[in-house]
Amino acid sequence: MDFEALWLTLRLAVGTTAILLVVAVPLAWWIASGHGWGRALVQTVVALPLVLPPTVLGFYLLIAMGPLTAPGRLLIRIFGHPLAFSFEGLLIGSVLYSLPFAVQPLVAGFQAVDRGFVEAAAGLGASPAKVFVSVVLPMTRASLLTSAVLTFTHTVGEFGVVLMLGGNIPGATRTLSISLYDLVQDGNYAAANRTALVLVGFATVALLAIYLLPSMRKVDGRQADIVR
Repeated sequence: MDFEALWLTLRLAVGTTAILLVVAVPLAWWIASGHGWGRALVQTVVALPLVLPPTVLGFYLLIAMGPLTAPGRLLIRIFGHPLAFSFEGLLIGSVLYSLPFAVQPLVAGFQAVDRGFVEAAAGLGASPAKVFVSVVLPMTRASLLTSAVLTFTHTVGEFGVVLMLGGNIPGATRTLSISLYDLVQDGNYAAANRTALVLVGFATVALLAIYLLPSMRKVDGRQADIVR
Protein backbone atom coordinates (compact mmCIF):
# COMPACT_ATOMS: atom_id res chain seq x y z
CA MET A 1 0.00 0.00 0.00
CA ASP A 2 1.31 3.40 -1.02
CA PHE A 3 0.50 5.34 2.17
CA GLU A 4 1.93 8.53 0.71
CA ALA A 5 -0.60 8.29 -2.14
CA LEU A 6 -3.35 7.47 0.36
CA TRP A 7 -2.57 10.55 2.47
CA LEU A 8 -2.44 12.79 -0.61
CA THR A 9 -5.76 11.36 -1.85
CA LEU A 10 -7.43 12.04 1.50
CA ARG A 11 -6.06 15.59 1.59
CA LEU A 12 -7.34 16.19 -1.91
CA ALA A 13 -10.78 14.72 -1.16
CA VAL A 14 -11.22 16.63 2.12
CA GLY A 15 -10.05 19.91 0.57
CA THR A 16 -12.28 19.49 -2.48
CA THR A 17 -15.31 18.62 -0.34
CA ALA A 18 -14.80 21.57 2.00
CA ILE A 19 -14.42 24.06 -0.85
CA LEU A 20 -17.37 22.70 -2.80
CA LEU A 21 -19.76 22.76 0.14
CA VAL A 22 -19.00 26.45 0.61
CA VAL A 23 -19.49 27.12 -3.11
CA ALA A 24 -22.30 24.67 -3.89
CA VAL A 25 -24.76 25.59 -1.12
CA PRO A 26 -25.43 29.21 -2.22
CA LEU A 27 -25.14 28.26 -5.91
CA ALA A 28 -27.66 25.44 -5.57
CA TRP A 29 -30.04 27.64 -3.57
CA TRP A 30 -29.91 30.29 -6.31
CA ILE A 31 -30.56 27.69 -9.01
CA ALA A 32 -33.45 26.16 -7.04
CA SER A 33 -35.04 29.53 -6.30
CA GLY A 34 -36.20 30.38 -9.79
CA HIS A 35 -36.30 29.61 -13.51
CA GLY A 36 -35.07 31.15 -16.71
CA TRP A 37 -32.37 30.82 -19.31
CA GLY A 38 -29.71 32.23 -17.00
CA ARG A 39 -30.20 29.50 -14.42
CA ALA A 40 -30.46 26.89 -17.17
CA LEU A 41 -27.15 28.07 -18.60
CA VAL A 42 -25.48 27.88 -15.18
CA GLN A 43 -26.88 24.39 -14.62
CA THR A 44 -25.53 23.35 -18.02
CA VAL A 45 -22.03 24.59 -17.19
CA VAL A 46 -22.15 22.93 -13.76
CA ALA A 47 -23.23 19.60 -15.28
CA LEU A 48 -20.64 19.57 -18.10
CA PRO A 49 -18.12 17.42 -16.17
CA LEU A 50 -20.73 14.65 -16.06
CA VAL A 51 -20.65 14.23 -19.84
CA LEU A 52 -17.21 15.51 -20.84
CA PRO A 53 -14.34 13.00 -20.97
CA PRO A 54 -12.12 13.74 -17.94
CA THR A 55 -9.12 14.08 -20.25
CA VAL A 56 -10.85 16.94 -22.11
CA LEU A 57 -11.42 18.89 -18.89
CA GLY A 58 -7.89 18.07 -17.74
CA PHE A 59 -6.42 19.25 -21.05
CA TYR A 60 -8.15 22.63 -20.97
CA LEU A 61 -7.27 23.14 -17.31
CA LEU A 62 -3.66 22.27 -18.13
CA ILE A 63 -3.63 24.95 -20.84
CA ALA A 64 -5.46 27.50 -18.66
CA MET A 65 -2.98 27.08 -15.80
CA GLY A 66 0.07 27.40 -18.02
CA PRO A 67 2.16 30.52 -18.64
CA LEU A 68 0.75 31.00 -22.15
CA THR A 69 -2.63 32.27 -20.90
CA ALA A 70 -3.54 35.36 -18.87
CA PRO A 71 -5.27 33.34 -16.10
CA GLY A 72 -2.26 31.03 -15.94
CA ARG A 73 0.19 33.93 -15.58
CA LEU A 74 -2.02 35.46 -12.88
CA LEU A 75 -2.09 32.17 -10.95
CA ILE A 76 1.69 31.88 -11.26
CA ARG A 77 2.08 35.36 -9.73
CA ILE A 78 -0.31 34.48 -6.90
CA PHE A 79 1.15 31.08 -6.02
CA GLY A 80 4.72 31.70 -7.10
CA HIS A 81 4.84 28.66 -9.40
CA PRO A 82 2.81 27.07 -12.22
CA LEU A 83 -0.19 25.17 -10.89
CA ALA A 84 0.06 22.39 -13.43
CA PHE A 85 1.69 19.29 -11.91
CA SER A 86 1.17 20.58 -8.37
CA PHE A 87 -1.21 19.74 -5.53
CA GLU A 88 -2.85 23.17 -5.78
CA GLY A 89 -3.55 22.53 -9.46
CA LEU A 90 -5.07 19.14 -8.61
CA LEU A 91 -7.28 20.82 -6.04
CA ILE A 92 -8.62 23.32 -8.58
CA GLY A 93 -9.20 20.56 -11.12
CA SER A 94 -10.95 18.38 -8.55
CA VAL A 95 -13.24 21.22 -7.49
CA LEU A 96 -14.35 21.79 -11.09
CA TYR A 97 -14.63 18.09 -11.90
CA SER A 98 -16.69 17.25 -8.80
CA LEU A 99 -18.87 20.39 -8.94
CA PRO A 100 -22.00 18.64 -10.30
CA PHE A 101 -21.79 15.95 -7.61
CA ALA A 102 -21.96 18.69 -4.99
CA VAL A 103 -24.55 20.94 -6.62
CA GLN A 104 -27.15 18.59 -8.06
CA PRO A 105 -28.18 16.81 -4.81
CA LEU A 106 -28.52 20.21 -3.14
CA VAL A 107 -30.66 21.61 -5.97
CA ALA A 108 -32.99 18.61 -5.67
CA GLY A 109 -33.17 19.03 -1.90
CA PHE A 110 -33.83 22.77 -2.02
CA GLN A 111 -36.52 22.35 -4.69
CA ALA A 112 -38.30 19.83 -2.44
CA VAL A 113 -38.59 22.28 0.46
CA ASP A 114 -42.17 23.40 1.06
CA ARG A 115 -42.12 27.11 0.25
CA GLY A 116 -44.88 27.62 2.79
CA PHE A 117 -42.34 27.24 5.58
CA VAL A 118 -40.02 29.76 3.94
CA GLU A 119 -42.83 32.27 3.44
CA ALA A 120 -44.11 31.77 7.00
CA ALA A 121 -40.66 32.42 8.48
CA ALA A 122 -40.22 35.49 6.28
CA GLY A 123 -43.67 36.71 7.32
CA LEU A 124 -42.63 36.49 10.95
CA GLY A 125 -39.79 38.92 10.25
CA ALA A 126 -36.87 36.56 9.73
CA SER A 127 -34.19 37.81 7.36
CA PRO A 128 -33.47 35.78 4.19
CA ALA A 129 -30.21 34.54 5.73
CA LYS A 130 -31.95 33.46 8.94
CA VAL A 131 -34.70 31.73 6.95
CA PHE A 132 -32.10 29.82 4.99
CA VAL A 133 -30.05 28.79 8.03
CA SER A 134 -32.93 28.09 10.41
CA VAL A 135 -35.53 26.61 8.05
CA VAL A 136 -34.05 25.47 4.75
CA LEU A 137 -30.78 23.86 5.85
CA PRO A 138 -32.30 21.72 8.65
CA MET A 139 -34.91 20.42 6.21
CA THR A 140 -32.28 19.48 3.63
CA ARG A 141 -29.57 17.94 5.79
CA ALA A 142 -29.93 14.61 3.95
CA SER A 143 -29.13 16.39 0.68
CA LEU A 144 -26.16 18.10 2.33
CA LEU A 145 -24.80 14.75 3.46
CA THR A 146 -25.39 13.24 0.02
CA SER A 147 -23.54 16.14 -1.58
CA ALA A 148 -20.57 15.79 0.78
CA VAL A 149 -20.36 12.00 0.44
CA LEU A 150 -20.60 12.00 -3.36
CA THR A 151 -18.03 14.79 -3.67
CA PHE A 152 -15.56 13.09 -1.34
CA THR A 153 -15.90 9.66 -2.95
CA HIS A 154 -15.80 10.99 -6.50
CA THR A 155 -12.58 12.85 -5.71
CA VAL A 156 -11.02 9.73 -4.17
CA GLY A 157 -11.64 7.84 -7.41
CA GLU A 158 -10.51 10.52 -9.88
CA PHE A 159 -8.09 9.38 -12.56
CA GLY A 160 -8.31 11.18 -15.91
CA VAL A 161 -8.23 14.75 -14.64
CA VAL A 162 -5.55 13.90 -12.09
CA LEU A 163 -3.34 12.24 -14.69
CA MET A 164 -3.72 15.06 -17.24
CA LEU A 165 -3.32 17.89 -14.78
CA GLY A 166 -0.94 16.46 -12.20
CA GLY A 167 0.96 13.69 -13.87
CA ASN A 168 2.52 11.14 -11.56
CA ILE A 169 4.78 12.89 -9.05
CA PRO A 170 5.23 10.93 -5.78
CA GLY A 171 4.17 12.98 -2.76
CA ALA A 172 2.80 15.80 -4.92
CA THR A 173 0.27 14.48 -7.44
CA ARG A 174 0.27 10.68 -7.24
CA THR A 175 -3.12 9.65 -5.86
CA LEU A 176 -4.40 6.15 -5.12
CA SER A 177 -5.95 5.77 -8.56
CA ILE A 178 -2.64 6.70 -10.22
CA SER A 179 -0.78 4.36 -7.86
CA LEU A 180 -3.14 1.53 -8.80
CA TYR A 181 -2.51 2.17 -12.49
CA ASP A 182 1.26 2.09 -11.93
CA LEU A 183 1.06 -1.17 -9.98
CA VAL A 184 -0.91 -2.85 -12.76
CA GLN A 185 1.55 -1.55 -15.36
CA ASP A 186 4.38 -3.04 -13.30
CA GLY A 187 2.59 -6.38 -12.99
CA ASN A 188 2.39 -6.11 -9.19
CA TYR A 189 -1.14 -7.47 -8.94
CA ALA A 190 -0.97 -8.31 -5.23
CA ALA A 191 -0.25 -4.69 -4.29
CA ALA A 192 -2.73 -3.50 -6.92
CA ASN A 193 -5.40 -5.67 -5.33
CA ARG A 194 -4.78 -4.13 -1.91
CA THR A 195 -5.02 -0.61 -3.35
CA ALA A 196 -8.17 -1.51 -5.29
CA LEU A 197 -9.77 -2.93 -2.13
CA VAL A 198 -9.18 0.39 -0.36
CA LEU A 199 -10.97 2.21 -3.18
CA VAL A 200 -13.80 -0.34 -3.10
CA GLY A 201 -14.06 0.23 0.64
CA PHE A 202 -14.43 3.99 0.18
CA ALA A 203 -17.14 3.46 -2.44
CA THR A 204 -19.01 0.91 -0.30
CA VAL A 205 -19.05 3.11 2.79
CA ALA A 206 -20.22 6.06 0.70
CA LEU A 207 -23.10 4.11 -0.85
CA LEU A 208 -24.08 2.71 2.53
CA ALA A 209 -24.26 6.24 3.95
CA ILE A 210 -26.40 7.41 1.03
CA TYR A 211 -28.79 4.45 1.25
CA LEU A 212 -29.22 5.06 4.98
CA LEU A 213 -30.49 8.56 4.24
CA PRO A 214 -34.19 7.56 4.00
CA SER A 215 -34.22 7.25 7.78
CA MET A 216 -32.96 10.84 8.01
CA ARG A 217 -35.64 11.97 5.59
CA LYS A 218 -38.27 10.40 7.84
CA VAL A 219 -36.92 12.47 10.71
CA ASP A 220 -37.17 15.58 8.51
CA GLY A 221 -40.76 14.64 7.73
CA ARG A 222 -41.67 14.32 11.41
CA GLN A 223 -40.12 17.74 12.05
CA ALA A 224 -42.25 19.21 9.27
CA ASP A 225 -45.37 17.62 10.77
CA ILE A 226 -44.56 19.21 14.13
CA VAL A 227 -44.23 22.63 12.47
CA ARG A 228 -47.60 22.19 10.83
